[in-house]
Amino acid sequence: MGMTVSPAAAAASSTTTTTLLRTSASTTHRPIICRFPRTSHRAAAFVSPAALYLTPSAPYQRSARPPSAVPAPTNHFSASLPSPRSSVQYIYHILAYHTIRELSTMPGRSKAFSKQPATKEDNPAADSFERSLHPQVRLRRSSRHLSKIATQEDDSSRQGNLLGFEFSRDENADDRDIRKRTVKEDMQVAIEGLARMEQRLMTATKKQKLQVEQALCSAPREVPVGGDPNPESFREAGLHTTEQSKKQSQLPTPDEESNDTFAKGITGAKGLDSEKPMDAPEQAPDTSERGAARVPPVNSEYLPLPWNGRLGYACINTYLRAAKTPVFCSRTCRMATIIDHRYPLQNPSEPEHSVRNRPDKSKEPETQLGAKFVKELGLTNARDIIKMLRWNDKYSIKFMRLSSDMFPFASHPEHGYKLRPFASKVLAEVGKVAAELGHRLTTHPGQFTQLGSPRREVIEAAVRDLDYHDEMLSLLRLPEQQNRDAVMILHMGGVYGDKAATLDRFRENYAKLSPSVKARLVLENDDVGWTVHDLLPVCEELNIPLVLDFHHHNILFDSAKCREGTYDISRPELQERIAGTWKRKGIKQKMHYSEPCPGAVTPRDRRKHSPRVATLPPCSPDMDLMIEAKDKEQAVFELMRNFKLPGFDRFNDMIPHERADESRPALPMGKKKQKPAVNLKRKRAPDEDAIDVNEIGAGADDQYQDTAERLVPDEEVGMGGPDRRVYWPPGRDDWLKPNKKGAKASKTEGWDDEC
Repeated sequence: MGMTVSPAAAAASSTTTTTLLRTSASTTHRPIICRFPRTSHRAAAFVSPAALYLTPSAPYQRSARPPSAVPAPTNHFSASLPSPRSSVQYIYHILAYHTIRELSTMPGRSKAFSKQPATKEDNPAADSFERSLHPQVRLRRSSRHLSKIATQEDDSSRQGNLLGFEFSRDENADDRDIRKRTVKEDMQVAIEGLARMEQRLMTATKKQKLQVEQALCSAPREVPVGGDPNPESFREAGLHTTEQSKKQSQLPTPDEESNDTFAKGITGAKGLDSEKPMDAPEQAPDTSERGAARVPPVNSEYLPLPWNGRLGYACINTYLRAAKTPVFCSRTCRMATIIDHRYPLQNPSEPEHSVRNRPDKSKEPETQLGAKFVKELGLTNARDIIKMLRWNDKYSIKFMRLSSDMFPFASHPEHGYKLRPFASKVLAEVGKVAAELGHRLTTHPGQFTQLGSPRREVIEAAVRDLDYHDEMLSLLRLPEQQNRDAVMILHMGGVYGDKAATLDRFRENYAKLSPSVKARLVLENDDVGWTVHDLLPVCEELNIPLVLDFHHHNILFDSAKCREGTYDISRPELQERIAGTWKRKGIKQKMHYSEPCPGAVTPRDRRKHSPRVATLPPCSPDMDLMIEAKDKEQAVFELMRNFKLPGFDRFNDMIPHERADESRPALPMGKKKQKPAVNLKRKRAPDEDAIDVNEIGAGADDQYQDTAERLVPDEEVGMGGPDRRVYWPPGRDDWLKPNKKGAKASKTEGWDDEC
């Protein structure tokens, strides 16, 4: 039961994706409904002598066009594909094109796919059309909701089953089993065909994505040193890349059929041989292999020793965060929680409890109650910073990044608030401690804070967020130099298809910022769209310091000007230009350093920060270096131990699951009851005392077990105890918590590096 379908594209409307495929041979009706892999839509294919419709529907919808209205068959499709802007629409274009080619050559072994000749003589054409709209076999990838799929017809004469086709009650049981078995085989063939098509689609997508990335990397980006960038060169490169990607995303035209390797794997030049199994689809070069086969990095052999700079970590102290009473500065909540707390508590005289004393929604809500809840959350975060600063100073850490979530939703358009009316006193106390200890504090607004976005609402949200961070740092009331060093690190953000236009929008929006925000704002190269060589000219133009992130540079760099690794990026002439952006504003320079996780080779995997770092980057020995690693302060300790940096002798290894810096009651000294061991029974001498089996081996470890009551002053809680036991080995973050029976070492996840 074969038929030919000409190679061409399908026409798709903006509301539904309906493809009309004209056939050149008369065939019996072969209606099929199939569910595409990894999508929530189904497609109904109706094969009739006049036309073949492919209509994605959720749920299945009837086509309103009868076969009689179909124009005469032609040799190719008359409509051309629009530009596939929507990913879902694009998938339907490809699957529509190749599903019909696959199904058109599928061997017709099952009688269950065909209907018996029509018996109605009044209107056979209408009966044929109605039968095409009620398919007998519905191919699905799962058995969910099969009860809803079964056709609702007269149960007195027909009976359904889980395979979805109908049979007569009077049918022979053997014939029924043969039909079931045949339908199962055909279903398997169809599902395998769709799986192969999905694999080919993914392969083609990989190839196109790789071509687009290569085109972006090879686009001309030469910028005069110390001058204005050339907008025209950027725009031309962006347009060239856009045209290339648009051309590569089109489906094959009829003239390109002979060179369409994407379709040949399914149909072949002469059609699919039903007796010969399909070959495995040609695979695109694996992403892991491409990453591993890249040019090896060239790293510098220079180490900044002896070290006299400041090492820091971002936002969270893992040791204090895991304490019995957690100490951290990033407590937050959901927006729904703020709305719920607009209602008074069930018992306002008692503290809030998640079960016994919750907000009573039967009472009248008050907006100020929700605002009070979120502000108290921020004040708790701010008070914990004092503890974190004193902990850091005890272990020779003088540099820390404050969490952007310290005051939740402070920059929100509806739930936002100013800090000065309620947080001035607490933040001033934090600043006083930081000034006393010589601690540097910085912030890093999130990835959605972008000044180069083409969307006005994004720009407005970014300005509000920058104002919030500036107010938080200003209320610390730090000494002049420390206040100048309290910077806000920002990424340029998206490229939006045109780097020159994005830079123009950034210049325009940067000029509108307040002088206080401009004084704190610094830019950092990222690992997605903006390299050091992209940002350095605009930083020199607008007098904005540039933060060099070595990890981001190793993932994204201008291959025409430097190589991957720390050698080229640390050349004196380039480092002098970067350092000059800091000196002009009188700010102490800082850098970021991290390393990819072991075994990561793809760009996506390499972006993830490793738990700890193995070495120091080639920077100045007095640099302020932020270590962006998952293990936070433990990564700083690791560097101190490996290179014997100042402070390496101030900390010691933890006792697993035990903290000597927390109060506890006295532990009872009870003996374990043991069953007498049979093999220990023996005859003893007349003058020998009897041996108590329960005391055998006792006392071996008791001399190391502290069972006395322990009272720790509040200011010493969480500070490591008299032996300063605050270091845990790599991968053993389970030591931070009390031991649980059957507990295994867990991976360190969830610490936010950017905050």
